[in-house]
Amino acid sequence: MTPATALRKLAVLTAAALLGVAAAPATARATPGPEAPEEFVALRDVDPTIIQEMRYYTAHDFVGERIDGYEKPMCILTEPAAKALRHAQRRLLRTGYSLKVYDCYRPQRAVDHFVRWAKDLDDQKMKAEFYPRVDKTRLFADGYIAEKSGHSRGSTVDLTVVKLPARPTRPYVPGERLSACYGPKKDRFPDNSLDMGTGFDCFDTLAHTDDPRIQGVQRANRDLLRDALARQGFVNLPEEWWHFTYKPELYADTYFDFPVSRRSLTHK
Repeated sequence: MTPATALRKLAVLTAAALLGVAAAPATARATPGPEAPEEFVALRDVDPTIIQEMRYYTAHDFVGERIDGYEKPMCILTEPAAKALRHAQRRLLRTGYSLKVYDCYRPQRAVDHFVRWAKDLDDQKMKAEFYPRVDKTRLFADGYIAEKSGHSRGSTVDLTVVKLPARPTRPYVPGERLSACYGPKKDRFPDNSLDMGTGFDCFDTLAHTDDPRIQGVQRANRDLLRDALARQGFVNLPEEWWHFTYKPELYADTYFDFPVSRRSLTHK
């Protein structure tokens, strides 16, 4: 790289940083751009045995369509978080189980998509599955939707546990009849994961990790997931049994906006 090129690159990076500071609180920088920092990796490159069912690349989510920024169905994480998942996976594989990820790094543009959807009170096509007992006017107040997400920092992952051999989950067909995410497993949308008491992204208090109504096999399954990840430095979000953040985070105060795609990892 020539000195002139280096100076131009430095100027671009400085301008981007200043824009991020202006657009967010002083403790949270939003960093747009087409490329991920070199510390970000594709999970499949670190551990190809971890099952990936990237929900926001599909229409089977609470919005009912593919979410902005998900250009490929792939999991991207900071390298320490990805390696910690690999360690957890190795222990689970020895007992006949596998991790399955639903979401990993989430660009800010995806979070913005969630916010726009939450403000459109007329759009409730996925209510019957994902938030049957919650009025859409309460999504912000009850904490289900926020303008920032820890996923955008790159060390947070949504995941579950699957018994091996894993049966494939059938594709969601837009417009099909929906079933409540908190109903019995046999009545919920089919998922090859263990029964955790609710489906993924269930906007309901029953999804709280330690909700006392969750007992027996469902409780044991949640504990299996939490214990496997806690051993490797992941901390669970109490309101969502599937949500874990690797600590310490490499980017604890930065919210990235590069798209989920292989081309974002040009340094690899």
